[in-house]
Amino acid sequence: MDTVTATRRFFLKQLASLGAMLTVTIPVKNALAVETKTALTSVRISQSNVDHTRVVFDLSGAAEHSLFSLESPDRVVIDLKGVRKSAALVSDENQTTLLQGIRSAVRENDDLRIVLDLNAKVRPRSFILQPDNELGYRLVVDMHGTKLSPTPIKTSQQERRKKKKEFVIAIDPGHGGKDPGAVGRKGTKEKDITLAVAKKLKQLINRTSGYKAVLTRDSDRFVVLRHRVEKARKHQADLFVSIHADAFKSPKVEGASVYALSLNGATSEAARWIAHKENSSDLIGGISLDDKDDLIASVLLDLSQTATIQDSLELGSDVLRHLGKVGKLNKSSVQQAGFAVLKAPDMPSILIETAFISNPREERRLKSPKHQQKIAKAILSGIKNHMKNQLV
Repeated sequence: MDTVTATRRFFLKQLASLGAMLTVTIPVKNALAVETKTALTSVRISQSNVDHTRVVFDLSGAAEHSLFSLESPDRVVIDLKGVRKSAALVSDENQTTLLQGIRSAVRENDDLRIVLDLNAKVRPRSFILQPDNELGYRLVVDMHGTKLSPTPIKTSQQERRKKKKEFVIAIDPGHGGKDPGAVGRKGTKEKDITLAVAKKLKQLINRTSGYKAVLTRDSDRFVVLRHRVEKARKHQADLFVSIHADAFKSPKVEGASVYALSLNGATSEAARWIAHKENSSDLIGGISLDDKDDLIASVLLDLSQTATIQDSLELGSDVLRHLGKVGKLNKSSVQQAGFAVLKAPDMPSILIETAFISNPREERRLKSPKHQQKIAKAILSGIKNHMKNQLV
């Protein structure tokens, strides 16, 4: 390990400690290997302040989940499909200011139900993190108390939003011009569908008090991917929403999905930003990189991108939940990939695959102005829910 790498890791650890995050890792004891089911390998509990608790479930493989809240008494219920019961859930250390304890049971269909018993009513949020170089699949459950914390910990992005009079949403209609995108069996072009939905979404956003929308393209023209992000940043967008329509060789595949940036994609993009940092003034929440050496700039980007990816996953989860009310979902959790349009380090960004244009039934629905309006309303509902939660 060279000196620069060692110094950078040390600096990152020191900065991370400033978050005052108390984390408890509870390993599994005497877990039996079952090849046919995903294993819950450990549970990590963090409390950043009295009104925020995070529970991370480490998993040996991918798993679908659902989450809902119950009252009298207050609790959050999580259903994990195809995950076996684990000794990690049995501990006296499963407690924070909000969390009273964790219990679990196997349901009739052989799924695992986890109950988080609470000391107070919370606003829960969940998302799946896919494997990176160090960790495997993780289900993250954030619980925010309904009362404001006297000393909340916020990112610079959240603080900047609180000072703004209106939220700017950049809407990116995928493809355009010489790039038609996917083409349905009836000849429907993805570029036309994405622009139609984007225009409807813009209209809805601009009718909403405190919100403003900008389009990365407003006509059938080709726009380079990085220029789309640059336009969003030029308008100081708070969120970036790229709209697409998926396609597959089988006409039977259907459903919507939402993507956020992967960690691998973030790493490669950070290198590009560092190389061009002289052109990146006011890059991360008002902090300029042009007067920082490469080590400091890299650390700042790492911290910003980590927060941005988390924010993007939470935004995507909110949007996905509302899209599920107007049509089928292809993936029940937010996916991660290295899409170029998702790589702004200080702007939460998601890419929405509204449906499969290669599926005849979904192609017909995508062409319908009425259904396009439903999609736009669902996206806006997810955005509004996300922004409301970010400002408490």
